[in-house]
Amino acid sequence: MSPAPGTLALPPLPRLPVAVPRSGVSIEARRALRQLLGDIDRALATAFRDGADASALARRRGDSVVSLVAHVWMACLGEVAGTALFAVGGFGRGLLFPYSDVDLLALVTAPQPARLRALEQFFATLWDVGLKVGHAVREPAQCRELAARDASVFTSLLDARRLAGDPAFDAQLRAIVDDPALWPPHEYLAARLAERDARHARYDDTAYNLEPNLKDGPGGLRTLDSLRWMGRRLAHADDLSEMVAEGLLDPAEQAQLEQSEATLRRYRYALHLEAGRAEERLLFDYQRGLATRLGFEDEHAKNLGVEQFMQGYYRAASQVDRLGVQVAERFEEMLEPVGERQPVGDEFERVGPRLAARDPQLFVRRPAALVEIFIARLDQPGVLGFGADTMRRIHQATDAHGEALARDDEVLAAFLRLLRRGAPAVEALWRMNRHGLLAAILPAFGKVFGRMQYDLFHVYTVDEHTLRVLRNVARFADPAARGEFPLGCEIWAKLPKPEVLLLAALFHDIAKGRGGDHSVLGEQDAREFCTRLGLPPGDVERIAWLVRHHLLMSTTAQRQDITDPDVVHRFADVVGDREQLGQLYLLTIADIIGTSPRLWNGWKDRLLADLYTSTRYALRSDVELPRDAGVRVRECCDHALARLMNDGFAETDIARVWADFPQLSFLRHRPEQIAWQTAAILRAQGALPLVAVQPLSVRGSTELFVYTPDRDGLFATVTAVLDRLRFSVMESRILSSSTGMALDTFLLLEADSQQPASAARADELQQRLHRALAQSVGVQPSKRGMSRHLKHFQMTPKISFHAAGGRTQLALVGTDRPGLLAAVAQVMLGEDVRVHDARIATFGERVEDFFQLTDRHDAPLDASRQERLLQALLARIGPARD
Repeated sequence: MSPAPGTLALPPLPRLPVAVPRSGVSIEARRALRQLLGDIDRALATAFRDGADASALARRRGDSVVSLVAHVWMACLGEVAGTALFAVGGFGRGLLFPYSDVDLLALVTAPQPARLRALEQFFATLWDVGLKVGHAVREPAQCRELAARDASVFTSLLDARRLAGDPAFDAQLRAIVDDPALWPPHEYLAARLAERDARHARYDDTAYNLEPNLKDGPGGLRTLDSLRWMGRRLAHADDLSEMVAEGLLDPAEQAQLEQSEATLRRYRYALHLEAGRAEERLLFDYQRGLATRLGFEDEHAKNLGVEQFMQGYYRAASQVDRLGVQVAERFEEMLEPVGERQPVGDEFERVGPRLAARDPQLFVRRPAALVEIFIARLDQPGVLGFGADTMRRIHQATDAHGEALARDDEVLAAFLRLLRRGAPAVEALWRMNRHGLLAAILPAFGKVFGRMQYDLFHVYTVDEHTLRVLRNVARFADPAARGEFPLGCEIWAKLPKPEVLLLAALFHDIAKGRGGDHSVLGEQDAREFCTRLGLPPGDVERIAWLVRHHLLMSTTAQRQDITDPDVVHRFADVVGDREQLGQLYLLTIADIIGTSPRLWNGWKDRLLADLYTSTRYALRSDVELPRDAGVRVRECCDHALARLMNDGFAETDIARVWADFPQLSFLRHRPEQIAWQTAAILRAQGALPLVAVQPLSVRGSTELFVYTPDRDGLFATVTAVLDRLRFSVMESRILSSSTGMALDTFLLLEADSQQPASAARADELQQRLHRALAQSVGVQPSKRGMSRHLKHFQMTPKISFHAAGGRTQLALVGTDRPGLLAAVAQVMLGEDVRVHDARIATFGERVEDFFQLTDRHDAPLDASRQERLLQALLARIGPARD
């Protein structure tokens, strides 16, 4: 049995010989000190692996470095008046993690050249012995001047402690930090909160990023430091226990902060050792190694050890973040003048800009008031938050009632009243989550709290993703969003019961991490909870259906050909009615954007809108979509012809071009695309190869059209050029005319921004591809290594073959990587395989591509050729290769 953390004996402090003042440190002595520091660090690392407490180890390392620094100071400067050395930053607080900087401040009066040379020698020696030193040399007046201008400099002095030198400087530094004229309470609090907001904005204002920063991110160790700084400056409370005495924390909150701090320090200590440097980000590169180092093991495929490890971080960071916000609000309230009391209903009151409960025992006596106060806040414009005592009582009552809240009919009735507020309810749900109230009412939500999704598809944890999906849903009610989501806003305005969509969003991922299909398990959870909530049976079933099928629209649009009426009709048959279609459309958009903002682009917007429009048409009771191919071709031709003739083209010229178009062109392209392609051919007047690029097409992406005599290797050449220019292929149509002309269409986005190309980039693509097609030698794709992120999510590609009429369909499911499509095209060319159609879909780090193939005689691939192609693809794009 391993000893409990903190019970192990720590490595002893170093025993150093007495330094001879101002004798300097010889090369041999520097080597010895470097060896000593290495021995100390190795002993501390061993103690950590054996289970010693990280805080105690960081403090022991800090004490050890103090001894070493003091020894070098004496050797370089001796006991000299008018000069002193102070530790600042984390070192000033007595903590040094394995690779933390050693921050030092040297104070001098009337600095003389000899003194400055001695200080220069001192700092150089510290670097030579292996310390990473950050230092400043200042006079006290300079310190005061800088501290008056910059709150961060002032804050650094709060942690300063003298290590060596003239003790007279202690009083001078204390005079600076105690001066009421420097950063008075209101100004200091405003500066600290502004710094917090700016710092958090760098991390998307959430502690739930998949590669969080342990130190500076929301809920990180800097939040705890900031609480102590504010306590010291605003309430003369030097630590958490003194903040309890001042009423800024209660003992339970102090215990939560101390426990969370211990977790964060343990993770930070392990991270430094794992990275071998001062790394503060829990990068994918280190997460699995850290999970193993700290003893986390896989339970099953949906609850990996690394996910449990990260969940420990998220729980600690969320506690720190929540209490950090609440304590900051308590400081604000402490500094506010006492406001006038105004009644808000029978049980609440407004005190200045804050809402409070009249009866201190209200939330214990009547649990439904826990939800009602959040509803009341929605009706009070200008309210900044809850009073400090009320916030504390909300949290205490939530803990006291626990999951009994989920079975309380009055609580559930109040929760339903909140949801029926529609979009405004979302902000209340965010606040309830911060207090732990949402997880108490909905225990299944508490189970995904901090649940990491170990992939590159999801940017946030499950709970954070869910809350962001809810916020995205609420955007459809905002008139300002109409420009970005015109169809979404129109659908939202017609929803008879917005609570149905809010509950579907709340439950859509709630069953992740349990080991089964989260859509099926979530459907069961939604049905049970919504029944307890007292919703009508029809609403219960609709919510359950939306949860069960929340991925249906996205997968249909991206994996199937939605220009095929049969695909649309199958989708419409599952959806059932237009109201459900609208709800699914809104949930799909909110889910994609909430998964990762980078996943949303104009191409997906257009794709989903097209599927919505065609499905809505199919669901009209009095209209049946024309399934006959001839009817669809005629409709497309009529619309395209009208556009072309309006642009001045002769009908006879148009007919001549179309006589060579395969019927599939009119079945698979929109009339606008047919008109654009036809116009490009007519304007070219027979010049080949023809390369046309439309920067922003009707499909919401950049459209590339290649018209040239068909030849083997054409697809490989085009994809190689696109790869070299860093374009992502979203979709491609590879068609051939009866006279042997290739009519190839590619829908593209910029690989880096996932946005359509600019006019300049479109011109560059047109010129580069035209030159490449005019050459007899094919273009090879560029060689680029995988990103740091992608290397951690490699999987062996899954490749399968299926008969598809007179062709062979190849399905490729694997990990995305730079140049993947170009590499696949090169392999197919090398294996004498022709590509006739390609359907490209990317989901985070996962690709799902489908190709229609034949051999060079346009026959389906036989078994032996399929096997050769399979082995060649695995050799080229397997996970072991860059």
